[in-house]
Amino acid sequence: MSLPNYITVATTAELPNGERIVVEIEGHYIAVFNVDNRYYAIEDLCTHDDGPLAEGDLYGTVIACPRHGATFDITTGAVLSFPAIKPVPRYDTRVEGDSVQVDFTR
Repeated sequence: MSLPNYITVATTAELPNGERIVVEIEGHYIAVFNVDNRYYAIEDLCTHDDGPLAEGDLYGTVIACPRHGATFDITTGAVLSFPAIKPVPRYDTRVEGDSVQVDFTR
């Protein structure tokens, strides 16, 4: 089992409540969300057609792909509606001091 590999992606000031950012880590685009001052991270690619999920509408912790409307739970990566059928990869997050970090263990 690999040890966690937490990478700082923003400060809490740069990612206030209700906001999102997309960061690139080792060639992967990761969408990081602040919902009710809790941080979530998922791969920024819809599993239906590789569309950019972070550009979609966010309803609580559910993101809708802007291309075809597939929805995903950002807390688990679970697919919630068609046309997607595969979950999106999710990443653990933590806050250390004022640093928002994503666990990019591969």
